[in-house]
Amino acid sequence: MKKILLTGLLSALLPLNAAAESELTGKVVAESRFFVEDASFANQTDNQFSLSMEAEWYNDWNDGIDSITFKPFFRYDSEDSERTHGDIRELLWLHVGEDWELRTGIGKVYWGVTESQHLVDVVNQTDNVEAIDGEQKLGQPMVHLSLIKEWGTIDAFVLPWFRESNFASLDGRFRPGLEIKAEQALFESGAEERHVDFALRWSHTIEDWDVGLSYFNGTDRNAGFKPGFDNAVYLKPYYAQMEQFGADIQATIESWLWKVEVIHRKTDADSFTAMTGGFEYTIGGVFDTVWDLGLLAEYQYDERDDLVIAPGQNDLFFGSRIAFNDADGTELLFGLVQDLDRSSSRSGLLEASSRINDNWKWRVDAWFFQSDTVNEVTYAVRKDDFLQFSLEYYF
Repeated sequence: MKKILLTGLLSALLPLNAAAESELTGKVVAESRFFVEDASFANQTDNQFSLSMEAEWYNDWNDGIDSITFKPFFRYDSEDSERTHGDIRELLWLHVGEDWELRTGIGKVYWGVTESQHLVDVVNQTDNVEAIDGEQKLGQPMVHLSLIKEWGTIDAFVLPWFRESNFASLDGRFRPGLEIKAEQALFESGAEERHVDFALRWSHTIEDWDVGLSYFNGTDRNAGFKPGFDNAVYLKPYYAQMEQFGADIQATIESWLWKVEVIHRKTDADSFTAMTGGFEYTIGGVFDTVWDLGLLAEYQYDERDDLVIAPGQNDLFFGSRIAFNDADGTELLFGLVQDLDRSSSRSGLLEASSRINDNWKWRVDAWFFQSDTVNEVTYAVRKDDFLQFSLEYYF
């Protein structure tokens, strides 16, 4: 499988003809986080600064039949040594046929439709040190074949190398009380990170409905943990083998977006079903302005009883999205997730952004967490409420 990936990349990197089209874009982001409460653990600080850079180089040839995309990423963090890291988000050769496409290399794939939780999105590993929302992903080695037919699109994946999770250091925020030693990870499969995973998805638009059905078989992207001891107790990540069936459906009916994601996941230790579903309703020209106001509500269900591994067991998310429809693309999103079983358990978010000019953009993000249940996953971050200011430069 490594030979297949290497052959594809070498083919893409052969000298290109004179008709090739190249483009280089990217962004540099300066980011400051201010934590509202004193840290839970002694090594943590109340302020955090980081600088990140992400570039994208694109080149196509053969009249656009072949192309290569390269997206490197790097972040420096002033406090968390594990958050200072780099990654190849994407390094893909794309070859386009009459009704098919083949991508070979390192890529990112997103599945899902819901706002508050992404259950079906299992191809890429989450970049845990980037953001608390889990939406940033590590690049995944893959061979990805798409068959584009009138009756839908089939996406088939061979994933020959597993990306292990990254975790905050003892100096970082958003971590449990015990140190996580990622270098001592354990695997159910004897092949460890070399286990070859497979994924398959059918997607189609039927009138007002966008439907996706997916299947995944391979190493679980969500790590479990086992205890270890070396002068002190610590945690070892454990990666089980899993099988997951998923469905994501979105219906667009006038001003309504109805959304649902459902999965059934099976491992040797567990078998469960989880669901997130709800709606987004958009009101255009609210308050006699050009603003669009979106109202969001979603319900999260997970049949597992363990709060540590299933935070969205019986939770309600509601929020609002405002698009100001101005020349600077100003947007605002805020939301709240409330645990329906424990009235004191909740989390909230705020995201706001706008362009300053063609090259510069500002962004504000804020999160808060509340929990008084020790065995709940959000209990460890209950003092990690923060306000974050970002200045982004695009080139």
